[in-house]
Formats: sequence, structure tokens, C-alpha cells
Amino acid sequence: MGKLDGKVALVTGSGRGIGQAIAKKLASEGARLVINDLDPEPAHETVEELRKSGAEAVACVGNVTAPDFADRFIGTAMNAYKGIDIIVNNAGYTWDDVIQRMTDEQWYAIVDCHMTAPFRILRAAYPVFKNQHQVDAAEGREVFRKIVNVSSMSGLVGNAGQANYSSAKAGITGLTRALAKEWGRLKVNVNAVAFGLIHTRMTSVDVKSGATVDIEGRKIRIGLNPDFIKQHAQRNPLGRGGTPEEAAGSVFLFCIPESNYVTGQTLAVSGSP
Repeated sequence: MGKLDGKVALVTGSGRGIGQAIAKKLASEGARLVINDLDPEPAHETVEELRKSGAEAVACVGNVTAPDFADRFIGTAMNAYKGIDIIVNNAGYTWDDVIQRMTDEQWYAIVDCHMTAPFRILRAAYPVFKNQHQVDAAEGREVFRKIVNVSSMSGLVGNAGQANYSSAKAGITGLTRALAKEWGRLKVNVNAVAFGLIHTRMTSVDVKSGATVDIEGRKIRIGLNPDFIKQHAQRNPLGRGGTPEEAAGSVFLFCIPESNYVTGQTLAVSGSP
């Protein structure tokens, strides 16, 4: 018996990296998944991997910033499973520069991904949560459902060269607190996790290599300076960055019944106080 047996969980950006680790963790505890990725191949590969492990999973491919994405995402869950229990707003990337060189395109691309997309997804989910709560109440059941928004330490303390990303991630903590107050009456817990340095494909390469990822035709540089990683490890009390699996574990904490009386909180997941 898993802690999430039969629950329906939607995870954006779950074809790779942290999002995939989150999806695998939730599935390992019995959840049924809706997998999303910008690209079809990683999304469908993750679905197949989950199915081979015995989990139920379907894909909803596409950019979370698309105007129709939220309705498609919620609709995929309803068509496949007839309900929703968990939403994890994880999808994201960085497009850094100092403010004097940051373009409007850079600003809006990051804010739309990290702030507007979660807002639209949660707005689209509201009728589902309201209806499910009404059915539960009529039948005398108290059922808690879970929202976990992914923020960042950049949103809590700021980071040079990330005015767009820091602002969006700070905003997601505000959205989390607001919805915790709005949706408590529906028995929906709304919390956030703020990741520090987590080692993924985006952070593990040397930024000097010139490696990029393609985000709908935009070539976005990825990677970190190896000196920064070394200095981070020296400063961090645990002596290293985190793994995707450790990041997923923090999300899991907010999805299980033991967190039913916790809402509106942002948990720093950084290996440091």
C-alpha cells in the first residue's frame, strides 16, 4: 500500500530532470500520473517507463505558456482519470542576464513560464476541486487535495543576473499564500518548495562549453561555472548540491496525508538553513 494509492497527480515539466523524479516518486507511492514536457519524446518515454513499472500514466505534451495549455492539461486528467488530487507546478528554465541587458522578451518568457502558467493551471483546476469537495461533503468525507508550486532560493533571497527568474519565483510564493487562504475551505493544501542548487542537465555542464537547449526556437545557454559549483559545495553545510531525487522527496512531503494541516508554506530545499 502506497501513501498515494489511487490519487491523480499532474506534474508539469516531468519528462526529464526534477519533474521526472517527482513523477516517479509519486508513482512509486501509487499515484496515477499526467506527464507533461515541452517535447513529445521525453514525455512519452517517461509515460512508458512508468507504465513498465506498473503505474498508470498519460501524457499532455506542450508548452505550459500556451494560452490553451491549462485547459488541455486539466482536461487530460479528467478524460483519463475523472478527477484530480495533486498538481505540481514544476516546469521551468532560466534565461539570465543583468538587468541593463535583459530584454522584454527575456522578462516575459520567464515570468510567463514560472508565474502565468501556474496561475492559469490552477484557475482551470478550480471547478474540479470545487465539485470534488462538494461531493465529498455531501457524502460525509473529508478529503484533502494538494498543490505544490516549485519556487527557488533565487525567489527568496534574489540572485544577480536573474531579475526575471527571481521575481517570478518570489511571485509564486505569493500565489501560494493567496490560494492557501482561498482554497482552504475546499480542503486543498497549497504549499511551495524553494530549490537551491540541484544537479540536473541544466546545471551540470560547464557554462563555458556553450551548450544550449531549444525552447521553441530560442537557443538558451545552460550550465554553471565549475568554480561556482566548487565554492557552493564549500559554503553549503551539507557540502554539495542536491539530487533530483532529493528535490522530489521534498515535494512528496507536501503530497501525503501527514501534511494535511500544513498550507501556505514555502520549504527551502537547499542543504542550508
